[in-house]
Amino acid sequence: MTTILGINTYHGDASAAIFRDGQLLAAAEEERFSRIKHAAGFPCRAVKYCLEAAGAHPEEIDHVAIPRRRSAHLVNKALWALRLPHMAFNRANAWRQFSDVGDELAHCLDVPRTRLNAQFHFVEHHVAHVASSFYTSPFQESAIFSLDGLGDFASMLWGVGRDKDLDIRGFALFPHSLGFYYTAITQYLGFWKYGDEFKVMGLAAYGEPKYKDVFQRMVRVGRGLDFSLGLRYFTHHKQGADMTWGEGEPQQSRLFSEALERELGRPARTPGAPVEQFHQDVAATLQWRLEEAVLELLEHLHRQTGMTNLAYAGGVAFNCVANGKIFDRTPFKEISIQPAAGDAGLAVGAALYVNHQALGNPRRPAISHAYWGPEYSPDRMKAALEQAGLNYQTLELPNLAEATAQRMAQGKVTGWYQGRTEWGPRALGNRSIVVDPRDPNMKDLLNQRIKHRETFRPFAPSILEEKTGEWFEKHYPSPYMLLAYHVRPEKRALIPAPTHVDGTGRLQTVSRAANPQYWELINSFGKLTGVPVVLNTSFNENEPVVNTPEEAIECFVRTQMDVLALGPYLVDRRE
Repeated sequence: MTTILGINTYHGDASAAIFRDGQLLAAAEEERFSRIKHAAGFPCRAVKYCLEAAGAHPEEIDHVAIPRRRSAHLVNKALWALRLPHMAFNRANAWRQFSDVGDELAHCLDVPRTRLNAQFHFVEHHVAHVASSFYTSPFQESAIFSLDGLGDFASMLWGVGRDKDLDIRGFALFPHSLGFYYTAITQYLGFWKYGDEFKVMGLAAYGEPKYKDVFQRMVRVGRGLDFSLGLRYFTHHKQGADMTWGEGEPQQSRLFSEALERELGRPARTPGAPVEQFHQDVAATLQWRLEEAVLELLEHLHRQTGMTNLAYAGGVAFNCVANGKIFDRTPFKEISIQPAAGDAGLAVGAALYVNHQALGNPRRPAISHAYWGPEYSPDRMKAALEQAGLNYQTLELPNLAEATAQRMAQGKVTGWYQGRTEWGPRALGNRSIVVDPRDPNMKDLLNQRIKHRETFRPFAPSILEEKTGEWFEKHYPSPYMLLAYHVRPEKRALIPAPTHVDGTGRLQTVSRAANPQYWELINSFGKLTGVPVVLNTSFNENEPVVNTPEEAIECFVRTQMDVLALGPYLVDRRE
C-alpha cells in the first residue's frame, strides 16, 4: 500500500489530506482544530487527525506532497527581486521554513526525523489547484483552469487534462491577478480580514455597476487567454504583496492605491463605518467586472481547448455568482469544482499530482461528497450532553429527521450535527444550523440571535437534488454551494429567507447517496410543508465551523438555539 500525505503549510487555510492507494481517506483544515479562522502556519493538528483517521503510523508515510515549488517561474521572480528586494527577502525567509518541513513534521508527530522514511515532493501551486479539481472530477478529459491571488508567482493557469495527464499551456504572472483585484477593492470597501471577499460578493447585489469606466481600466482582458491590471490603481507592484503566514490568522498588506480613491471620488471606507449606497455600487461594479473578465477568459479557454468540460479551482472559483453564469455565457456544459477550491484544497491537489504524475498510478472514481473530516462517537456526544446538563431523547432515522423537521416547521432554530465534518469552508449539512426558509423574518432572527453578522450577507438554501429544477431556473447539481441560480419567480415568495435581494440563491443540492441523513431531514420537512428546501448556515458564531460535540453544545447554549440534533440525540430547549 502507498500512503501519500498532502500538506498545505505556511500559508492561509493550512490543511492536510491523506490518500492510500489513491483513495482519499481524510482531509481537514487546521482552523477546525485551532479555532482560528483561515489558520496559517504548519497544520499539525490536521496532520495528526489524517494519520489517525487512516490508521497510519509516521513511518508508514511513503510520500509527502507540498504545494509549493521554488523553481517555478524563476525568470519572473528574478526580475521582480531586482525591483523589490524586500519582497525577495521575505520570500527567501518563507522558503527557509519549507526547507525544514521534514523536521517540522517529525516534531509534530513526536518522532525522531530518522523515523520518517517519506519522500518529499514540491508541486507548483497552480498545478496543485488544477490537479485538485481535475483528478477529483468525473471527467476523462476537460479544460483545466485556476484563478486566485498569487501562488508561486502566478495567479492563473490553464490547459487540458486527459486521464492522468495535465497539459499546462499558459499562466498569468505577478503582478497581474484577478484575486488581488478583488481583494484590493474589498479592502477599499472597509473589509480587511483575510477571506472577506465573499462578504463583498453578497453586498454587490444591493448596488448598481455605476463605475464601469474606472473598473474597465482596472482590469483588461486580452485577445487570448491573458489579462492585465491597470497597475496605477494598485500598490503590490511597488511595495510587494506582503502577507503574514504565522500560526494565527493571515494578514494582507494594503493593495489599493490613492489613484483609486481619487478616481472614485471618495476615500476608503473605515472598517465599522456605515455602508452607504456608494459602497454598494462600488461592490456591484467590482463584481460586474470580475464576472465579465472571468467569462471572457472562459470563452477564450473553450476556443483554445475545444473542451465543453471545465475543471476549475483557486480562490476565485468560490465566486458562486460568477460561476452560476458560466452555463449561460460560455459553451461549457459540465463543471467540476471541488468543495475546498481555495488554498486548503492544495493538500488534496498536491497529493493527487504525486499519485498520478510522480508515481504513475491510475485514476480512481470521482470524489462524490465533502465529508472527510473528523467524526465522533455517540458515546462522546452523550457524555458531553450530560456534562452540560442537557436533557435529550434518543432517536434514529427516520424518526430523528421527522422530529427535527416538525420543530423547524414551528419556527425553531436547529443545530444539525451529524457524521464527519465537511472539507472546505461551507457547512453542507453535517455541521449546519437549519431553519424554515418560508419565514421572511428568519434571516434577521438568525443574525440577531446567533450569527451577529452583516445584514447584507445572504443565507443558503439546501434543496433535494431531484427537486432543483422545480425551484430554480437551472437544474445542474451544486452539491458544494459553489453555484448561484435564480429562484423561479413563482417560488420566491415561498422561500424568502434564503432568496437574496437579486432573486438568487447560493444553493446546495443534496443527494440521498452523498448525505442520507441530511436528505432525510429535508425530505421530512418537504412532506410537512410542501417545500423541499431548508435554510442552511454554518454551525458557528463568528468562529470556524464547530468540529467537536463539545463545541457544538457550547455554541448551542451560548447562542440560544432552540433545538440541537447531535447524532442520535435530540435536545429541545423548551422541553
